[in-house]
Amino acid sequence: MILNFVNAFFSDHAHWTGYDGIPTRVGEHVGYTLLALALAAAIGLPVGLLTGHYGRGGNALSLIATAGRALPTFGLLVLMTLLLGFGLVNVMIPLVVLAVPPILVTTYEAMRSVDPSPVDAARGMGMSEAGILFRVELPVALPLILSGLRSAAIQIVSTATIAAYVSLGGLGRYIVDGLYQRNYEKVIGGASCVAVLALATLALFWAVARVAVSPGVRRSA
Repeated sequence: MILNFVNAFFSDHAHWTGYDGIPTRVGEHVGYTLLALALAAAIGLPVGLLTGHYGRGGNALSLIATAGRALPTFGLLVLMTLLLGFGLVNVMIPLVVLAVPPILVTTYEAMRSVDPSPVDAARGMGMSEAGILFRVELPVALPLILSGLRSAAIQIVSTATIAAYVSLGGLGRYIVDGLYQRNYEKVIGGASCVAVLALATLALFWAVARVAVSPGVRRSA
């Protein structure tokens, strides 16, 4: 039954053209995802890198991460809509709140997992703290940092469907409109698109890790 719905959805030419076509909706969904991930990374990465480098603030980060994960994304969307009205900002806030904790905590743990011996050696040679951070610690911590970004990206891709509830686009449009119209072909087709996009995100981060992480660090990781 489900496979029949999927086949009917993707084989319908009408779903591939126009403002409600799959390419348009995927583009909107990717746009929301990239924006939310960029904002979350701009918040989580610097804080995680600095606190991990200096070894301070771990408990505070755990509390922030726990609080962020406890907040219901849809409830926060409703609250932001009541406060700010309809628009992109009230969608970005819940998505960023959802994505910051995995980036923040994973980056901190990645920095703390770096072997202290080369760090002490670099400091003994007179290397600056910025040099130690970016030239010694970051290359070693990069695989785990990328895993935090990957986790955040997958969560955003899966949750960005909430944009449709406040009259925006994206793949959630198929799910929301399909439920309203009782068109389950559209609902399942939209959910399938989200699943495929999540798998594509996994593949993208795998490729980035292959390119960005040095072979020696990759083998040890």
